[in-house]
Amino acid sequence: MANGKVLTGFSLPYVAKYTCTDGTVTYSDGQPLARGVSAELKINSSEGSNFYGDNSLAETSKGKFTSGTVTLIVDGLKAAARKLIYGLPADETLTVESKEVKITPYDDSQEQPYVGIGFVARYQEEGVESYTAYILTKSLFSPEPLSAATQEQDISFQTTSLEATLTRDGSAKHTWRKMAEDLTTEAEAYAVIKAILTPKVA
Repeated sequence: MANGKVLTGFSLPYVAKYTCTDGTVTYSDGQPLARGVSAELKINSSEGSNFYGDNSLAETSKGKFTSGTVTLIVDGLKAAARKLIYGLPADETLTVESKEVKITPYDDSQEQPYVGIGFVARYQEEGVESYTAYILTKSLFSPEPLSAATQEQDISFQTTSLEATLTRDGSAKHTWRKMAEDLTTEAEAYAVIKAILTPKVA
């Protein structure tokens, strides 16, 4: 077998509202975020420290995770996912030419929650594909940006870039990421994500 595996795909980003009570982390309102295009995870860590003895480096300690960001490129948010990750208030209604139109306000009544984020990464090793479920246990999305351009001769498909700040969760060991073992299908990996972020109530 090869000494490693190459990353070949990203799919099925999923979010759920995070809650922690007395050290127990739970999730609710789990749902697909959008169709995934790409993901980039950046990690900040504490400084390591070195011990010198006999005029040379004798011992070293590695830095630990302190915070991070994940940038998710997706096709675009539907209303339910947007309301979840930004804690948006109830819609207002506006009558325009005898038709009622829903208007979503972004204001001081927003109650933006921490969320868990899951997604599937696809790998390939010697022609064999495998799928891994990633869970980022506690995160907070930055305001949704918008970048749009007019159509020219051909349609240019435009995407949305979402950034979230990652922190450790409130569990006893302060987890910040979980990864499942390699699985043979995307559906199996997605089922792991939903099992963590949308657990069935007994």
